[in-house]
Amino acid sequence: MKLKKTLALGLVAAMAARFTDCGSSASSTAAESTASGEAAAEAATDAPDGDGDPTTLTVAMECAYAPYNWTQSDDSNGAVAIRGASDYAYGYDVMMAKKIADALGQNVQIVKLDWDSLIPAVMSGDVDCVIAGQSITAERAAQVDFSDPYYYASIITLTKKDSQYASAASVADLAGATATSQLGTIWYDNCLPQISDANILPAQETAPSMLVALNSGACDIVVTDRPTGQAALVAYPDFTLLDFGGGDNDFQVSDEDINIGISMKKGNTALKDAINEVLATMTADDYNTMMDEAISVQPLSE
Repeated sequence: MKLKKTLALGLVAAMAARFTDCGSSASSTAAESTASGEAAAEAATDAPDGDGDPTTLTVAMECAYAPYNWTQSDDSNGAVAIRGASDYAYGYDVMMAKKIADALGQNVQIVKLDWDSLIPAVMSGDVDCVIAGQSITAERAAQVDFSDPYYYASIITLTKKDSQYASAASVADLAGATATSQLGTIWYDNCLPQISDANILPAQETAPSMLVALNSGACDIVVTDRPTGQAALVAYPDFTLLDFGGGDNDFQVSDEDINIGISMKKGNTALKDAINEVLATMTADDYNTMMDEAISVQPLSE
């Protein structure tokens, strides 16, 4: 990939420095320095970019959606500093951002934003991309471009072990439940309306607040994806996870609902192609291994 020019340019610069130490002429050194500078500028121009800084992959996420992403107070496990804050971000999405940035020869900068602000940030050019557990829906794809999926998330239900719904084996068995989920997600918009006679509460701003609502008894069930559910079981041992198997008895969702992608500004084909090249080297097992690692170190597991 031409993105590897960065490494080659670093070697050229190092060689130039050694020649200077060995007594090469000032004019020769100046010429080499100028050539290196011009080449570096060309490489920066060629680098895929969306926010005006080709040296950095600027990534937006909530930093409040474990195990995909979360906020922590230090850089343990390889967490990345959050722009404009003293905290750090980590999780599956940060791990993926670092993997992509490494392949592109870029640094990573994490921008913490509310869920509803993520797509506008891409569209405005404030960030290069969003890596935040976004489903690749037609509505979103009309506003931004998406990479190939970087995770495939099945839909599950959480309830308490002593709930009347704990033995539910199908969506039909959830009839009459008081339910909620996170704002602006397919769980709230598409799944909850499929429950017969459900008492659907207002959507929760974040995934953590959704889990708090269930734990407090404000609702009987919440609907979410499997990684979020698995992470919740660590923090809330009184919860149980219901998986209806994906057939006729389950929530009816399309591939676009469960395929999780990386969004970027419309028309940024250079960045889209570069990200897809990285994803093409990974398998479903790679994704699951990364997600298992994220779940094991998430703050909820402490």
